[in-house]
Amino acid sequence: MSIRDSATASLWQKMLGIELSPVSHRERLVSALGGFVGIALVYVVSHAVLGAAASPIMVLSMGSTAAMLFAVPHGALSQPWPLLGGHLVSGLIGIACLLYVPDPMLAGSLATGLSIGAMHYLRCIHPPAGATALAAALGNEAVRAMGFGFVIAPLMLNVLIILIAAIAFNALFPWRRYPAALVRSATPPAPAAGYAAISHEDFVFALSQLDSFIDVSEEDLLRIYSLATGRHRDMLARATEAGGSISSSASS
Repeated sequence: MSIRDSATASLWQKMLGIELSPVSHRERLVSALGGFVGIALVYVVSHAVLGAAASPIMVLSMGSTAAMLFAVPHGALSQPWPLLGGHLVSGLIGIACLLYVPDPMLAGSLATGLSIGAMHYLRCIHPPAGATALAAALGNEAVRAMGFGFVIAPLMLNVLIILIAAIAFNALFPWRRYPAALVRSATPPAPAAGYAAISHEDFVFALSQLDSFIDVSEEDLLRIYSLATGRHRDMLARATEAGGSISSSASS
């Protein structure tokens, strides 16, 4: 592939948002296993608590929630408050739209838009909760009959089960963390020698300039900065050593 073709391919990868982070096969398999375990537990426990006749016993947006909790357990949008608050407020809005907005198209659209706005203001953005709002607003007669009780069970029951499953499952693997705060160090990693430290205020200012929600924690950004500057320092040191060796050989 020519340099031009490579640049074009890179541009399309960026435009399409293709994830290029080097993740091991082990991590991918663990994520898949976590999704299986999480949804299986939600189904089994909900079935046991609500009974075989309960309809529904599972909110389908739990599938996308499982993808976030087990594939991106460190992500800001996957943490407990976004999970709990996002589904709760979206469920309430969705049921309100189902009960009080007769037109399905308007009810679904209104529920989705209002839930996104509410999650923004409550600082609990959790993308699968948008699906919860839509599903509730377009619910069948069984959901309508349940009314706001739908938010308690099955919705929040499902949410609590998958939250407990995520905490327990991710704790089995040392490199994983859920909630992310459990293993965050008290002091952020220091940058390599020769690089300036970045303060909390620096991050707050930078994020305010972007004016968009970034799904990465401040601690992860500090760690990335520390790893990047450390690698750059090591490469410079090796280059300096190699240059010294060449100079010594030439002089001799």
